[in-house]
Amino acid sequence: MTFELFFKMLIGHVVCDFVLQNDAMGAGKNRSSVLAEQRGPQFPKWYYWMTAHALVHGGAVYLITANPFLGLIETALHWIIDFGKCEGRLSVAQDQSLHILCKIGYCWWVIY
Repeated sequence: MTFELFFKMLIGHVVCDFVLQNDAMGAGKNRSSVLAEQRGPQFPKWYYWMTAHALVHGGAVYLITANPFLGLIETALHWIIDFGKCEGRLSVAQDQSLHILCKIGYCWWVIY
């Protein structure tokens, strides 16, 4: 794995998870959040927020690797991992560690 590719993946992850994720998406992707009740029936359901967030991550992996398959894999894995965090099954540290392990796996895939 080249450090440059991993560094790009890490930057992409941080931008998608911390810079591009606004409060509505951060709370809206959690099916236990009361945000939808507060905002009313026109507010998107939690699974729309979760899918949009996962697609942002999948898009970043695709743009960095130029591999649409890895983008799709990232979308699915990010969705599953974040769902586990929102359900209280994973801590924030576990969530972030799993995301970084995915990036290491994508680097391995690209290089080998």
